[in-house]
Amino acid sequence: MAHLLVIEDDERIRTALIRALRDRGHAVTSAGTALAGLQQAVEDRPDLVVLDLGLPDLDGRELLRMLRAVSTVPVVVATARDDDGSVVQALDAGADDYVVKPFRADQLEARIRAVLRRAAGPADAGPAPITVGRLTVDPRSRRVTLGERPVDLSPKEFDLLAYLAARQGAVVSKRELLTEVWRLPYGGADKTVDVHLSWLRRKLGESAAAPQLLRTVRGVGVRLAEPGS
Repeated sequence: MAHLLVIEDDERIRTALIRALRDRGHAVTSAGTALAGLQQAVEDRPDLVVLDLGLPDLDGRELLRMLRAVSTVPVVVATARDDDGSVVQALDAGADDYVVKPFRADQLEARIRAVLRRAAGPADAGPAPITVGRLTVDPRSRRVTLGERPVDLSPKEFDLLAYLAARQGAVVSKRELLTEVWRLPYGGADKTVDVHLSWLRRKLGESAAAPQLLRTVRGVGVRLAEPGS
């Protein structure tokens, strides 16, 4: 059973979500505003947040950014905004998944289970650390070092880097990254990959113009490989 926090201003929808999620075995708390939701997320430490973007006191994307500054709690956005721009902005702000209203309770439940599985990691000891040149990625501790220097990454930045590290030397398409890292079943959101790659490069001390580890293969995708390989 997971502890879920539902942040939704529409009382009718909020009540229906609480009932449906409790019927599926979850413990559920709720908030009707962004700031109340932020306070509960910090104080109660839920296992996952279900977040509406259209909140009365603060846009949900801004709440996501504030939440990501203090917490790594998984977030599933549940909103009526279905355009690609809103999807990209929510994912860039730190959402782990996105479901568009109206949706079935079983659909939301499936997304919640998938995000919680990814957040928990494997049941066994997990994969060993991966070394690419001076870079070490440890999937078990979710730590990254470059030489002796720790690299501070957001949860999604780590997921992206770990996915590429596990396939070091191979070219991975943006479509594959969107599907496997962001769990997006549709196209049109390549920008979110470009943004995260840009952030990763900066934190690894390189740039697209002078790549060392992260190399773009024009028209194909990106690969993580040792310098000079």
